[in-house]
Amino acid sequence: MTLAVFCSGQGFQHLPMAAIVAGAPEAGSLFARAADLLDGTDPRTLARDAPQRATMNRVGQVLCCTHALAAWTLIAPKIPPGTIIAGYSIGDLAAWGCAGRLAPADVLELALARAELMDAYAGPDGGLAGIRGLGREQVGRLIGPRGLELAIVNGPDNVVVGGDRAALAELCEAAIANGAERAVVLDVRIPSHTSVLRPAACRFRERLDRVPLLDPPTSAPRLLSGLDGAPVGAGVEGLDKLARQIATTIDWAACLRTCRALKVTKLLELGPGHALSTIAKWSLVDVDVHRLEDFRTIAGLRSWIVRP
Repeated sequence: MTLAVFCSGQGFQHLPMAAIVAGAPEAGSLFARAADLLDGTDPRTLARDAPQRATMNRVGQVLCCTHALAAWTLIAPKIPPGTIIAGYSIGDLAAWGCAGRLAPADVLELALARAELMDAYAGPDGGLAGIRGLGREQVGRLIGPRGLELAIVNGPDNVVVGGDRAALAELCEAAIANGAERAVVLDVRIPSHTSVLRPAACRFRERLDRVPLLDPPTSAPRLLSGLDGAPVGAGVEGLDKLARQIATTIDWAACLRTCRALKVTKLLELGPGHALSTIAKWSLVDVDVHRLEDFRTIAGLRSWIVRP
């Protein structure tokens, strides 16, 4: 049995935190540090009490990392040898914490710094659009004349595009006219994973140099880069990718291909949300895929993890 664990990106952090995560017995200090970074607001209740605030970039990135790290405390004692972990967008940073490469408190502080840098360099009119049902080459022909960029590749016919919001709206109309199943401008004001954010990526790389790297324990999972699905070694190349993905196309499909090559048999999305588990079900049809919210109790979650 080989288990893969995915740390989610933004998109569902406005939903109330799952009770199993909010009640994580080992995450008290993590929730307290997150509250410090969220102006004193408890991350366990923020989405319930202020869902609109949870969609703000600087809040959302901290919430995503808090959720993943708290969820990890629930499963860490039971993960089997050879477990794989990877994260999507901001989830890539959370995965470094789960893999024992960065201290959890440092992950949260880096999440806030990352968000603030992205906000500072994003410009006023940027965004993202999701397109499903067109091949990558078809999308490329549509985005080029509009000055847009491929932000994320989720699969052969499932991509996210970034750039000017007006141009994204035009793109979505053109995509539907060309046969796309779905094309919609997302409720996001940051052109993440495009060259617009190159200055933010450079500044974030400098910020990473000020944080100590940890030697992961022998029980730590194998870390994959969320940028290209490659294993992350002990050198600085992994940090380079962690920063570069802010302004470079994320090939999430490569992470799925790596999981297939490593013969993953079970996959758990830590959340918040279910986007990655949904994508995985399309690509890894023989894998037992679950999201953490599928489980009501810690005992049930751990029982599934250790079951052959």
